[in-house]
Amino acid sequence: MHTFVALCAIGAERILGNEIKLLGYTVNGNAPGRVIFSGDDDALIRANLCLRTADRVYLQLALYKAQTFDELFAGTYEVAWETFFKKNVRVVVDKVRSHGSTLTSEHSIQSIVHKAIYTRLGDRWHMATVPETGATATVRVYIWENDVQVLLDTSGAALHKRGYRSDGGPAPLRETVAAVLLQELLWRRKIPLHDPFCGAGTIVLEALLYAHNVAPGLARHFAFEQFAFYDAHRMETLRRSEAEKIRTDVRVRISGSDIDQAAVMRAKKNAEAACTVVHNALAAIGSCARVALPDFSVADMATLAAPYECGVIVCNPPYGERLGDEAAAQELYKKMGALWNNFSGWDFGIITANKKFQNCFGHYATKLKDITAGNLNTRLYIYHRDRASSRD
Repeated sequence: MHTFVALCAIGAERILGNEIKLLGYTVNGNAPGRVIFSGDDDALIRANLCLRTADRVYLQLALYKAQTFDELFAGTYEVAWETFFKKNVRVVVDKVRSHGSTLTSEHSIQSIVHKAIYTRLGDRWHMATVPETGATATVRVYIWENDVQVLLDTSGAALHKRGYRSDGGPAPLRETVAAVLLQELLWRRKIPLHDPFCGAGTIVLEALLYAHNVAPGLARHFAFEQFAFYDAHRMETLRRSEAEKIRTDVRVRISGSDIDQAAVMRAKKNAEAACTVVHNALAAIGSCARVALPDFSVADMATLAAPYECGVIVCNPPYGERLGDEAAAQELYKKMGALWNNFSGWDFGIITANKKFQNCFGHYATKLKDITAGNLNTRLYIYHRDRASSRD
């Protein structure tokens, strides 16, 4: 068994942990923005292919104590790096974090770990220098009170890059965060869903992939494909296995709209790319089945009418830094009252970084969830219509 560390938005650890358990792996703990789990050889592939809310998946290569730089070097040197890398690898120690340790200089830690890796490779391969003409391998180091954790990135490009979104437009929502929203709302494919500020269509398309049980990583490649032990045949077997799980026999009522015609055009283009991903995966297993494109339209959210008696509104409305004007953002939130009234039987899930949203909207959420992705602190406001309250 191997130990893995999956990164996610801060606040999404429980959701990611549940995903990992559903894959059949054991969650061993978590920290802000991280979930630690154990799994077999296939976990390396399946975690990257299947996890919707993970931003990256790391393989833990070492966990040891070090209070001096000599101990740090020795512990890193003990890792069998030559079994992971090809002889032209370029190794980058991209991030170091130290807390409560006698080793406080993150720059020095980075240099020592980098030197230990190349010293080990040179000794084992009998090379004075490694050519570094091949693929880049990324290593990360966390030190907590003298416990050193050395991690190897297995994902490469961040996992929110599914491969279907060619144009995100201004300030796009990460696909992984959109997936977190759907899980926090307990959304299921039988429930109608609409995004009235669809932008590039991210929320709608993540809902589409989830509804049809499409593994989010089917259209992309990963860093582990450059590892020395990579098994291309096993990778293809697992890709096919995930393709066979795609559901095309389900009724899905997912849609999006935006007042900006250019945004709707982006969403439609991305939707076509997402559906192409699904159809290519199905074709690879000999299936001619298809999934329908979600409906996108140009519309002012204030004039929308609910297409069904009940459902869920999920959206990421413009706010200060996205709209460029704090006052305009607050005025928009006040106008969203029309959306609340027109979709009177629908639950709402609204994510924004604007602290004044709830007061402007005039309705108080039944649940609040803070989510931090990158440097952006946002809050998800969940409204269950039978429990939500309004400002009098």
